[in-house]
Amino acid sequence: MSAVTQAVTNPAAGRSPYAQLQFEIARRGWNHKAAGRVIFELAIHMAATLGGIAIFLATHYLAVRIFGLWISTLGLMGVATNSHTSSHYATSDKRWVNEFLSYLGYPIFMSLSATYWWHKHCKVHHPAPNVVGVDGDADLLPWFAMTQQEIDGSRGLRRFYFEKVQFWFFPFALAVNGLAMSQTGIRFLIGELRSPRRNHKHYIDAACMVAHYGLWIVLPAFWFGLWPAIGFYLLRMALMGYAMFTVIAPAHIPVDAGRLTRDYANRDWLLLQAAATVNFRAGWIGRFISSGSDCQIEHHLFPYISHVYYSKMSPLVKEVCEQHGVPYRCLPWAESVWRCWLVMKRPQQQMPDLEMFRTPVGEPAAEPRPADPEPITSETVGAD
Repeated sequence: MSAVTQAVTNPAAGRSPYAQLQFEIARRGWNHKAAGRVIFELAIHMAATLGGIAIFLATHYLAVRIFGLWISTLGLMGVATNSHTSSHYATSDKRWVNEFLSYLGYPIFMSLSATYWWHKHCKVHHPAPNVVGVDGDADLLPWFAMTQQEIDGSRGLRRFYFEKVQFWFFPFALAVNGLAMSQTGIRFLIGELRSPRRNHKHYIDAACMVAHYGLWIVLPAFWFGLWPAIGFYLLRMALMGYAMFTVIAPAHIPVDAGRLTRDYANRDWLLLQAAATVNFRAGWIGRFISSGSDCQIEHHLFPYISHVYYSKMSPLVKEVCEQHGVPYRCLPWAESVWRCWLVMKRPQQQMPDLEMFRTPVGEPAAEPRPADPEPITSETVGAD
């Protein structure tokens, strides 16, 4: 028995595999926040974002301008993924610090509503990843069919498009990915501001969104003119659409990631998160830019833990998964992105039972299995 296995199984004997992992992670101190390091990384990402723009503006040489745009896009992607940690309250023990950094990174730098992200990602997506009919990230209709059932339910030209065209159209659609997410967030925020559910977070969010357009469009327009400012802004958003896809999509879109129907009959948290999630190998530079997004299994199991610990947790999580027949997939980054695109040509099958993802070897998970579980719905996981 390995040292990792002994550390996990012996102190937490009789507990479920997930509880064993929780025990060992706390014992090693990985549940302590790493605020200083996370904020230092954020400062580097922001400096790269602004520095890349400065390079673009300082020269007329095309190659140098392209380099500046590349640096700025990588920096902005780092801001987004670092803010992701804060949105899960995993940067600091102080709640206001996490919220301040979420507002700074999402609405001000990214034009993405923070309250929309907290609802869409933290409240809905995380408890039910890739659960069709609940997780909005698993639903790209009417533009793209992600499962064979969605194709089977279509007819005529729509079915022809899904089967023959969407694979080729998908790369072009990514150019509007960032802008579309921003507009969806704005519509959500406006709806919340009009509803009785509104609170101070929605007002702060709205003020930050206004500040975003003032900083990134209105202010530059005074120096460069309105249309050049808008044109550069749209170029920036298009590049972010591709950057977001390469970092965010490999977690749940590849053909390897399981998709579930609402009425699956098992609530095994470890199996659910691992079956619907895939890691990718990014190297140290990619890991820095993605802020732990390369270790999505670890993040989905423990979203409250700072991303700086994920790579250390990975061997432990992998071994426990393998002991209990839980899938643990980690693909090369380029292959993972390719397999995200491949799903447009070879859609997945929805699985009615979570246990279908368990590998035949290893012991069954010790989590209790209710006789008549309540189906997961958007209301049960997304209620405020």
